Amino acid sequence: MAATEQQRPSLATLEAVQDRVLWLATSIIHHANKVRSTPSGVKVGGHQASSASMVSIMTALWFDHLRGPDRVSVKPHASPVLHAIEYLLGQLDPEHLTTLRAFGGLQSYPSRLKDPVPADFSTGSVGIGATAPIWSAIAHRYVAGHFEVPQGGRQVALLGDAELDEGAIWETLVDPVVPHLGEVLWIVDLNRQSLDRIVPDIAAGRIAAMFDAAGWQTITVKYGRWLRELFERDGGGALRKRIDQMPNEEYQRLLRSGPDELRDRLPGEGRGVRDLTKLIGDLDDDELLRAIRDLGGHDLADLRDAYAQADAVTDRPSVIFAYTIKAWRLATQGHPANHSALLGAAQWRDLAGATGADADAPWARFAEDSDEATLCRATAARLTRPKTELTTAPAPPADVGRAHGGRASTQQAFGRFFVDLSHKAPEVAARVVTVSPDVASSTNLGGWINHVGIWHLGDRIDWFADDTDTLVRWRESAHGQHVELGIAEGNLVGLLGELGATWSRDGQALLPIGTIYDPFVNRALEPWSFGMYAGGQSILVGTPSGVTLAPEGGAHQSIITPSVGLEQPRCVAWEPAFGQDLEWTLLSALSQLGRPDGTSAYFRLTTRPIDQALADVPDDAEAREARRRDALRGGYRLRAAPGTPALTLVGVGALLPEVCAAADALTGAGIACDVVCLTSPDLVFRALQARQGLADGDDGILDALLPADRAAPIVSVLDGHPHTLSFLSAIRCVPIACLGVDDFGQSGDVDDLYRYFGIDTETIVGAAVDLLETSS
Repeated sequence: MAATEQQRPSLATLEAVQDRVLWLATSIIHHANKVRSTPSGVKVGGHQASSASMVSIMTALWFDHLRGPDRVSVKPHASPVLHAIEYLLGQLDPEHLTTLRAFGGLQSYPSRLKDPVPADFSTGSVGIGATAPIWSAIAHRYVAGHFEVPQGGRQVALLGDAELDEGAIWETLVDPVVPHLGEVLWIVDLNRQSLDRIVPDIAAGRIAAMFDAAGWQTITVKYGRWLRELFERDGGGALRKRIDQMPNEEYQRLLRSGPDELRDRLPGEGRGVRDLTKLIGDLDDDELLRAIRDLGGHDLADLRDAYAQADAVTDRPSVIFAYTIKAWRLATQGHPANHSALLGAAQWRDLAGATGADADAPWARFAEDSDEATLCRATAARLTRPKTELTTAPAPPADVGRAHGGRASTQQAFGRFFVDLSHKAPEVAARVVTVSPDVASSTNLGGWINHVGIWHLGDRIDWFADDTDTLVRWRESAHGQHVELGIAEGNLVGLLGELGATWSRDGQALLPIGTIYDPFVNRALEPWSFGMYAGGQSILVGTPSGVTLAPEGGAHQSIITPSVGLEQPRCVAWEPAFGQDLEWTLLSALSQLGRPDGTSAYFRLTTRPIDQALADVPDDAEAREARRRDALRGGYRLRAAPGTPALTLVGVGALLPEVCAAADALTGAGIACDVVCLTSPDLVFRALQARQGLADGDDGILDALLPADRAAPIVSVLDGHPHTLSFLSAIRCVPIACLGVDDFGQSGDVDDLYRYFGIDTETIVGAAVDLLETSS
């Protein structure tokens, strides 16, 4: 990973580049806040302090160590440092340097999709960007084991020490596969500060021990060369002990002290005071100030050695704890309130003088014939990656040929789907990879797992292979197509996001599908959504869902997930009622993965068996195809009343039996009803937005579902929050009664809970009659 000794730049050249990176990163933020006009008056923001603490780490990494295949996730608040480096490497045009946080300009945080130079990883939500390289490493290993792809490199995460507070960090570390990922490197910017405070106490040693216990190589870069030299002098042991033992708050206070105050505060009390006082008494003011600021995270030679040490261990991940100073070399360094602080104009000009820059020409590059410019050109050449040629997945078939009859749940149909797909379209099934957080068998993936096996870094013995009572054969090898993670749902969606990005990273499109209990979609929501923001395309299957999972009780019953699906960008939400609908919609969702214009999908399924005859799928080929097209546009009219209907009943998912029974009862009472089955309220809402000129798209499904000449009051029913379908009334401007679930569930039988929440047949009929009376 590192450059050869003959190619390595001198420390003097690296330090000059480091100075320019510090200047440019600071100036990018300065221009956005102090120079560029902001008509709205809203603070632009940026993080000069958080950027400054990362400058040395990133300079040594980019200009001396990385190679083309390596990928780096950059701490969100250090994005200006990344842009400064991109500029010096000739990747970023100078006009972009004045556009930080401007519309169409440099994003607030590194972005794979929105920055002019796509970042390796989108970051911004702390914890998620840090863990992404781990999931990327697994995704690369998977795709490299199944297809021909270029050799991958290091997967590096740059993160702040306060980011280690995030639970996502520790959920990831304890997954059993992680300790085997030797390509993973984390570099912790240990500046002892978070947004509002100094990190209390001295936690670094405890955290390092936690990484040790998780199987990582831990490397600490704490003191610079000058301070280590002082430790070797008389009184040096007392100096080291004093700094080691002082709390973070006291150390940060010393960073704000001048020489006289340092001579008074640094000796402290107790044993060693005399020796320490004598040692610092022999130093002049500049040497003393330099000593208290001489941390290893700003020592380029020590950082180079640490990176080489990390590279030397290839059988486990490595973490480097690099002690740094927040706002290093800035006027605000070490101050507890410096997180969002900005340099004044005079302070900014002082920084120009200290770094050898020109405040009147802030974006100047190095002279073409200088050692620094030569290093920049050599680094740019070393980091150049070949263009990725995309091999797309084969197009899925229109159906897999199964006749859906009898009583079955959508979850059962989902379990059968993959074996059917492997028979009907093996070339498509070969690109499917399923992922579960320890719920594979309970989400009906057992048959698929028996067919394709479990993916693991290497072959493992199945000690239950000869047990005739074993329903799922747990064969683990590098050729399996199912990945089983621990229980943490955040890990599931983190891996899904990276598996769904292999088409753009490695040139090979995968079809990733994750299963999760639907109530826990909310727990996984932020990393799932962030994965889509970063360009990952995958399918998430939430099952079982709703209060239909009646005996399990409220802790396992989802209420708001239909709204979550409808409102999630770059994702289509589906809730099919019947096996045939599931087959069609799942095949369509697969066809949207692994392509530049692709999109993710979310399926909400249940374990309730329902009579498949209710679907009334046409036998005629032309009518059947029309039904399929409507199902893929968001829904279809399941029943049409003779003449003009008095009511339209709209149902979703597992509640179609109740909707159909209510239609029968109303028809028997002389009230003509149309019945509409929605497969995707999400797509129907998008069609409404298109009709109103608020979005692009086809609105034809609205006329198929709710024709103008059949406009009637609507009763909508779903196993979820009733507001999800309230938009339907706007299609024809008719009254609507929305039935659903708006409180926490409880245990019971399905019929009991349906009555309790008012989504049973009798309540639907009552709501319909009341609606007719109030709207007449």
